[in-house]
Amino acid sequence: MKILVTGGAGFIGSAVIRRLIQRTEHAAVNVDCLTYAGSLSTLESVAASPRYAFEQVDLCDAAALRRVFQTHQPEAVMHLAAESHVDRSIDGPAAFVNTNVLGTYNLLEAAREYWTQRPHDARGQFRFHHVSTDEVYGSLGDEGAFTETTPYDPSSPYSASKAAADHFVRAWHRTYGLPVLVTNCSNNYGPYQFPEKLIPLMIQNALAGKPLPVYGAGQNVRDWLYVDDHAQALTTVLERGRVGETYNIGGASERKNIEVVQTICQLMDELVPDSPHAPHARLITYVADRPGHDNRYAIDASKIRQELGWTPRETFETGLRRTVAWYLANQAWCQQATAERYSGERLGLMKAGK
Repeated sequence: MKILVTGGAGFIGSAVIRRLIQRTEHAAVNVDCLTYAGSLSTLESVAASPRYAFEQVDLCDAAALRRVFQTHQPEAVMHLAAESHVDRSIDGPAAFVNTNVLGTYNLLEAAREYWTQRPHDARGQFRFHHVSTDEVYGSLGDEGAFTETTPYDPSSPYSASKAAADHFVRAWHRTYGLPVLVTNCSNNYGPYQFPEKLIPLMIQNALAGKPLPVYGAGQNVRDWLYVDDHAQALTTVLERGRVGETYNIGGASERKNIEVVQTICQLMDELVPDSPHAPHARLITYVADRPGHDNRYAIDASKIRQELGWTPRETFETGLRRTVAWYLANQAWCQQATAERYSGERLGLMKAGK
């Protein structure tokens, strides 16, 4: 199967493409506009494969998207391209509306036009897999977990833009018959994540002896999912999921933010024993909370487990150890990824005029 993967140079998208090329017989067409968080260096291990192709295209360029479909003739779409950092969405929501909402609309229309022109048998096999987030569901209390039928209640410009995209995808299925699949995942972590996100930022700051900023009291809870487990789940849904269905994907690894940071500090103490900044926990600093910070996310992944047989392979302990070790061994990539693009500064402070 030839799969058009949007956002394939990003964190999750590159993990998906590496899996497709290295562990399946599928072909991948990477469609990415290479924003600050996208890098082709994440795909060096598969770039020479004859089953891999790259198109530098912005989702807001409808004509370019139509050309990509006609040129590559994909049999499926995995739509991962998105602006994804909540703090950036607070400072600049327009980019999130443009990419996540208008970009998804453009992709849906390009896919629909292409799909309707396919032979009947090929139309029946085509899939449009939209990859979303658990943040569209809003915030949980101390009990319970998000299911596929949890009502949407987004709190941030980011989650609102993803919720809108989800609704567009389902509407294109119900109105036009486009064969879609939707997945909503919990917080991803692992190699190649841009260091503005919590786990890689804490690793980088701890290595440099910088403060480890924890929002509020650090009591907010997230369900953590190792990125390679997520890539496997996405491939499974694309191959065997039921058209029109939604599948929640979670790591069954709920942790308070402060617990995540403390565990990173313990791993840094162990893996960098000669660090002048040890014990690294002394670098933890509590800062003003994020506006609209959701209290807790937790995923009920029983549907994908029961219907498709997927479960995560990594525990949070094994996955986090692998992640910290990877960042310590790949400092050149981290420096290249952030050079002139991000220096670890706090975002999402609602500057004047925003």
